Amino acid sequence: MATMKPTPKDELHRAVSVLQDNKGRWARLGVPARIDLLKRCLKCTADSADGMVAAANVAKGIAADDPVAAENWLGGPMTTLRNLRLLALVLDEIRKHGRPRLEAKQLSLRPDGQVVANVFPRESLDPMMFPKLSAEVWMEPGVARDEVIGGMAWAYQQGDVADTGKVALVLGAGNVASIGPMDVLYKLFVENQVCVLKMNPVNDYTGPFVEKGFQPLIDEGYLRVVYGDSAEGDFLVHHPGVDEIHMTGSDRVHDIIVWGPPGPEQEAAKATGKPRVNKRFTSELGCVTPVILVPGEWSDGELQFQAENVATMLANNASHNCNAAKVLVTHAAWPQREAFLARLKKVLAGVKPRQAYYPGSEARYQKYVAAHPEAERIGDGAGARLPWTLVAGVDPSKRDDPAFTTEAWCAVLAETGLPASDVVDFLAKATVFANDTLWGTLSCSIVASPKTLGEAGVNAAFERAVSELRFGTVAINQWAALAYGLVWTTWGAFPGHTLDDVRSGIGVVHNALMFHRPQKTVIRGPFTMAPKPPWFVTHKGGAELGKKLASYEAKPSLAKLPGIAIAAMKG
Repeated sequence: MATMKPTPKDELHRAVSVLQDNKGRWARLGVPARIDLLKRCLKCTADSADGMVAAANVAKGIAADDPVAAENWLGGPMTTLRNLRLLALVLDEIRKHGRPRLEAKQLSLRPDGQVVANVFPRESLDPMMFPKLSAEVWMEPGVARDEVIGGMAWAYQQGDVADTGKVALVLGAGNVASIGPMDVLYKLFVENQVCVLKMNPVNDYTGPFVEKGFQPLIDEGYLRVVYGDSAEGDFLVHHPGVDEIHMTGSDRVHDIIVWGPPGPEQEAAKATGKPRVNKRFTSELGCVTPVILVPGEWSDGELQFQAENVATMLANNASHNCNAAKVLVTHAAWPQREAFLARLKKVLAGVKPRQAYYPGSEARYQKYVAAHPEAERIGDGAGARLPWTLVAGVDPSKRDDPAFTTEAWCAVLAETGLPASDVVDFLAKATVFANDTLWGTLSCSIVASPKTLGEAGVNAAFERAVSELRFGTVAINQWAALAYGLVWTTWGAFPGHTLDDVRSGIGVVHNALMFHRPQKTVIRGPFTMAPKPPWFVTHKGGAELGKKLASYEAKPSLAKLPGIAIAAMKG
């Protein structure tokens, strides 16, 4: 898959040496100079956006005018531009006030004393751009309200910044173009570390555009972008000049890096607590992502909207996403269970099969359907274009079913019906099932109609479920990927994993308000939305809208809103 030549070992060594030489200068660099760098990168990234999207379209087999090209705008330059812009805003608040702005009214306490920060909407135009959408960051239990404020922007607490500096290795993801650049921004501007970004061979074609976009950081010796596969990655992981490591990928690759090849060697290393890497190692890894459908009486329009919502969670990026919907959790006796599945299949039948561009996808797909001969193929998949595939009625008692234990990373979705006496009982059982049976803790969605939440006792049970779900993001009525894209929010696994049981990873990224001990993000959105959200795979104006949204993030303006609105209405 690689299109770029591997960076020679001597150049890798020079890259690390340059960063070592400049890590202290970066650590002492004042906030105004950092803001200037962000603004310059904002312009450079905007200038390179068209080229990056065009390259991604070619690599993923998408025509430039195909509406699903929206995903390469939204998951590429738009989100990176937003990250750059919001970091500049936050650093300006730090310049003026010593820390990011967070008013007392934005903090609340749950009944158990857990502190919640309301982080979105935050800017004046947010309610227009994202109507009826809100987001919260919940802190770890035991963190007091004053500790939340005092811990924000911890790297900036002594004057501008205070640190001797570190060199971080970022092992980039191969699926979404913004992941590597945004991981770099977190390391640089939140954790105060200069970076070497090793591009993933699957999408290393985006590397030259990352270099163009982040050229101001490269020119100052704060960033190096390099290329290669596992050999180059291993060289950097063990390089004495690399102080910390962050990766986005799979737990399997993580364990190979930390503990050695699968088999007796890895098992012995874990058993004796002797990792191959003795450096701080943070990560964002995979998940068997649940979508919990709370039973209720849904109208035809509500069934349609949520069918398109779930179809998007599956189909976006050919399902090569760590937050792709993988298990629908339903009430076995929900009267509309079959009606919803029928509507979902009808929506998917209208979504063109996508090129399974990620290495190994076809083999994973064949293994998955072999384990589930009842799988229903939807659409005309051929060759590398895999059909959307639904496995309905998976027995929830079979805890070792691969649909529950293994991230599929291909175009498949399972559905399982839980027996429950009523809605309240279902919410309790669905929470336990998602927490204890499904593998991973990165993100989940829970969908419920306002009518159902208004029934006696249901809202309290629903909020209890939101509280008890052990996922880094819990999205209400929406795709959890919104937490990735909002940037004010955190993105990462639920806390508590360790190197020898890493699951969905350790630590968070994005987190533009620089909270020190966040537990999870909670997204709250409406049960239906009009116009259709730009990320929906069924949005007919998606590509045009994605480009306009990227332009907006590069330079927000009221004058751009009419064009965005017109494109949005084409959905």
